[in-house]
Amino acid sequence: MQDELQDKCGVVGIHSENESKDVSSFIYYCLFALQHRGQESAGIATYNLDKGLNYYCGMGLISDVFKDYEINHLSGNVGIGHVRYSTTGQSKLENSQPFVTDFDNGFIAMAHNGDIVNSRELRDELIEEGYSFKSNTDSEVICYLLKREHHDNQKDILESIEAVCKQLVGSYALTILINGELYAVRDPMGMKPLAVAKRKDDFVVASETVAFDVINAKYIRDIEPGEVVYFENNEINSYMLDRGDDPYLAHCMFEYVYFARPDSTIDGVNVYQTRLNIGEQLHKLYPIDADVVIPVPDSSIPAAIGYSRASGIPYGEGLIKNRYVGRTFIMPTQEERELAVRLKLNPIKEAIKGKRIILIDDSIVRGTTSQQLLELVKEAEPKEIHFLVGCPPVISPCFYGVAMATKKELIAANYSVEEIREQLDVDSLGYITLEALVDAIGMPEEDLCLGCINEKYPTELPEDIEAETYYKP
Repeated sequence: MQDELQDKCGVVGIHSENESKDVSSFIYYCLFALQHRGQESAGIATYNLDKGLNYYCGMGLISDVFKDYEINHLSGNVGIGHVRYSTTGQSKLENSQPFVTDFDNGFIAMAHNGDIVNSRELRDELIEEGYSFKSNTDSEVICYLLKREHHDNQKDILESIEAVCKQLVGSYALTILINGELYAVRDPMGMKPLAVAKRKDDFVVASETVAFDVINAKYIRDIEPGEVVYFENNEINSYMLDRGDDPYLAHCMFEYVYFARPDSTIDGVNVYQTRLNIGEQLHKLYPIDADVVIPVPDSSIPAAIGYSRASGIPYGEGLIKNRYVGRTFIMPTQEERELAVRLKLNPIKEAIKGKRIILIDDSIVRGTTSQQLLELVKEAEPKEIHFLVGCPPVISPCFYGVAMATKKELIAANYSVEEIREQLDVDSLGYITLEALVDAIGMPEEDLCLGCINEKYPTELPEDIEAETYYKP
């Protein structure tokens, strides 16, 4: 039933110079701000000088996981947190994060956003060397690679991190807790976002700047692609990984189109402004004569506002979202799957009936949810439906942490725009172009990962990767 894109997680890390301070509650609030990045599981790990490691993970939303668990049990002045949506590894407790294992006469805890496309090969190599795996996530692979470099090859932590990163192919934003020391690592192409802020004497790293806002931390900067950040003497310390002679960037364009909260800023680009720009670009491409512009809530609201402002056509709420419907339904029958859409969205008939409407959505993946959504809209009896999409046609899977269908399931990979329009039975259908999207983001095309819409992937891929299951319903 899944026709929505999902990202693989949000990560947080907090370091306080005050050894008597507990940072777990602040991590908890930061994870709340990142809940949109993953709803399957959540967890927090902290370090206390006297007690050592404290950690707790569970399945579900952050509020469910810690409902019956006292957050102050997680004492410590350094800690990391994670909210998860699985793309590699099944949805089960063993795969929740932070992942924790013994390390250097103590422990290592790791939270990971991204996907390592060569994790299967690396995992097999580690198994041959005697490592035993508790989960089937690529995050555990990274942990054991660090153990191997540090223990077996006698490298210090920063050297170990660099040696591991040279072996990884894919995307990763990591927060790593090693015996009370916090490290944040961003992959050399910057595929996944990661930033650093300060709150009084505390340093905070997180996937999005909204996590800083909720605890009133002051954003400092984005962590650079290929940078390792750590903290000593109440200062930010930086270690740059070797990115080669011709460093290549590949920021995920879906962060701006869909994943990130609109009140986030990523790599200097404000997400809300980008989505306003998408709406303006859609108007340039499709200057439609209509009565009202309606978004599919929530991520398409800024784009609809942008189209409305550019066109002068009134913006209107025509679909109301039930914010108390989660994403963890198991719907075995078609009737129940259709019911799930009706639970989530309901049309305002008075705002739609008899009107020529422009309906704006962020993306179309399989097309099944769009079909069900449009059936709801048609029941409200609009005069015309013009369906505009703020992402170019998705024609190929993502292998870097976006849960997406296989190529044969992607509607745009198998049908023309006109054929999709006929299937959706709308008066017109328009996708934003690649060029217009790049203009809306305001970043050079060569600095974006656009593999799912142009099949130009930023890394080499295993030959059998299409056969691997990256989306697990």
